[in-house]
Amino acid sequence: MRINVLQHTPNEGPGMIEDWANLHGHLMYTYHPYQFGTLPTAAETDMLVILGGPMSPNDELPWIAQERELIRVLLAKKTPIFGACYGAQQIVKALGYAVTKAPAKEVGWAPVYRQTALIPNLPTQLNVLHWHEEMFTVPDDATLLFSSDRVTNQGLVLNHQVVGLQFHFEPKANNVREMVVNDYPYIEGSVLGQNAADILATPVPDENQTTLFKILDYITAE
Repeated sequence: MRINVLQHTPNEGPGMIEDWANLHGHLMYTYHPYQFGTLPTAAETDMLVILGGPMSPNDELPWIAQERELIRVLLAKKTPIFGACYGAQQIVKALGYAVTKAPAKEVGWAPVYRQTALIPNLPTQLNVLHWHEEMFTVPDDATLLFSSDRVTNQGLVLNHQVVGLQFHFEPKANNVREMVVNDYPYIEGSVLGQNAADILATPVPDENQTTLFKILDYITAE
């Protein structure tokens, strides 16, 4: 399977998604549309991963609109799609739903709570990395997957094919360090009350990888 990854900033890479791809022998191609303006075609995409970034789906940039058109084509083809943070917002925006300011800016580690058993054997609560101040609307035909204490819409699942998460399961410890040392000014104003040292001192829970792998297995199951 060819997995095409859309990466939107140097410090938010695929992390454990790459580990999952390697485990299953899939080929992964990473695109940087914010820098090069290049996107894969739908015909060469067996699975699409849309990562986070500092931009908003509401920004009027040509490549952002082109990403959404790709998403719409892949949704129609029932191609598996996974979106993290901005990536989840892009999926929702492609479906015609709103991305708005969240009731609280969340940057740091905080729990999310499972809201459905649609994907089997996911933990009821996980400690995850948040890095956002916007949120998506859950489409009418999608199911709410996760919520946090401050932002209800933290995850969605659609048609056994698509999962979008407002937070980050994918970073490994090195990835977290990369995010913090490069984007530490963004931590200011977070309702979670953590500083850079607090975020760096928190270990990545092992169950985050296990849960991410279950989600990716679910959307790619035959």
